[in-house]
Amino acid sequence: MSSLKAIEKRVFEDLFGMASGYVLDFSNNTFAEFFRETVNIDIYAPKYDFNGDSKAKRLRAFWETEPDALIGKVLTGLLEVWQYNAARNGQTNDSPQYKQAAAIVAWLTGKRPDPVTTKQEFLHRHYQNISIKNLAIDPNLVPVLESRLAEAQHCLASASLATIFLSGSILEGILLGVALQKPKEFNQAAKSPKDKDGRVKQFHDWSLAQFIDVAHGLGALKLDVKKFSHELRDFRNYIHPYQQLASKFTPDKHTAEICLQVLKAAIADLSGGRK
Repeated sequence: MSSLKAIEKRVFEDLFGMASGYVLDFSNNTFAEFFRETVNIDIYAPKYDFNGDSKAKRLRAFWETEPDALIGKVLTGLLEVWQYNAARNGQTNDSPQYKQAAAIVAWLTGKRPDPVTTKQEFLHRHYQNISIKNLAIDPNLVPVLESRLAEAQHCLASASLATIFLSGSILEGILLGVALQKPKEFNQAAKSPKDKDGRVKQFHDWSLAQFIDVAHGLGALKLDVKKFSHELRDFRNYIHPYQQLASKFTPDKHTAEICLQVLKAAIADLSGGRK
């Protein structure tokens, strides 16, 4: 049973929009998938239906019955989804409500809260002397990635969409390259993706999102890079024209700069360039 007080639960109720029975923008399927990937729990098991069957009621049942550490892990993941949605809508993470929620999660998990990084703060950081050659990847892959990085930087001035797609491609290539050099660590990570039989998937079946989450869980990517990497991953998915049309996404130079900055920060993290 959790130690969350009623007023602390109210913070998450308001932040996640639970009054209507929903939790953020989850569908039933994605809500179930989130719990399986985060804590390997079936949130639609009878154990969690004593309050009712809506997503909000099942989440309330979850935090009424489970221990603090487990609840803290779920709330950490839900805050990351909230951050992602907020970033897509041009919002920042500096609201008092978000900071209060982050502090509660830090207390539940026994950690100090991570400093909140705004998009502007992240964009104005300088990464000097970063090099793909410093990464622990197959040296035969280095010239391919270097060529793509040079092209992405060249495209920044006039081809925003190309910069975004190239940045996502390079990041996925780098993370796959790192995973191939450290297969045991990546396969045994808590967030390594599993198939329906519970076996870890082959690396070529991992999504970019899964590589990002596992790399962060292993301490290879810092929280700010993880957060903005998911933005890059989302923008990269607009390589499908109909998805771009449906989302009414219009890339601009600012978006491309964020994506390229994510890539630079990831290279710095993975090569030990940031402390």
